[in-house]
Amino acid sequence: MDIRKLQRAIVDGLEDVKGHNIAVFNTEHLSPLFERVIIASGTSNRQTKALASSVRDAVKSRGFGVMRTEGEDNGEWIIVDCGAAVVHVMQPAIRDYYHLEEIWGDKPVKMKIDTQPVKLVKAAPPQKVAPAKKAAPAKRAAPKAAAPAKKAAAKKAPARKAPAKTGVTRTVGVKSAAAKKAPAKKTARRA
Repeated sequence: MDIRKLQRAIVDGLEDVKGHNIAVFNTEHLSPLFERVIIASGTSNRQTKALASSVRDAVKSRGFGVMRTEGEDNGEWIIVDCGAAVVHVMQPAIRDYYHLEEIWGDKPVKMKIDTQPVKLVKAAPPQKVAPAKKAAPAKRAAPKAAAPAKKAAAKKAPARKAPAKTGVTRTVGVKSAAAKKAPAKKTARRA
């Protein structure tokens, strides 16, 4: 197994999801269990989970195996064990607190890591627009006497808005017009 191809696959997986502060360390002299430690930061739980998933997919797509993944439940610190390389995906606060670079950072590996921002490509190149033709000179405005008439017209009372109609209309306690006009008959009692 070529460790350089494995570390390239891991770094590519981290770069695909915009991992921050990617660092690769050679740990052959410190531990017989693995040869590389790769540390990267994600800005949120969701991004750290996406970084770990991207690493797993990139490593598997290039023919390497992933032994185990730990810490995906909370997403603050996820460890992906790729056999000869161990990946630590951490949030910045956790990374600053544990500072793994002090433990494993004895021999950093020089690798070309993409640190330049990705430029977006425009869908179509801009087309040159012909300069607009000059418009004909505008006509002179109406005399000033007409201006007060416009102001008077603008001072009309605003129109009343009709109430919004709903599906059901119900009238309660309203007498008809005929009932209002006809006087009530009084019946005289005879004693």
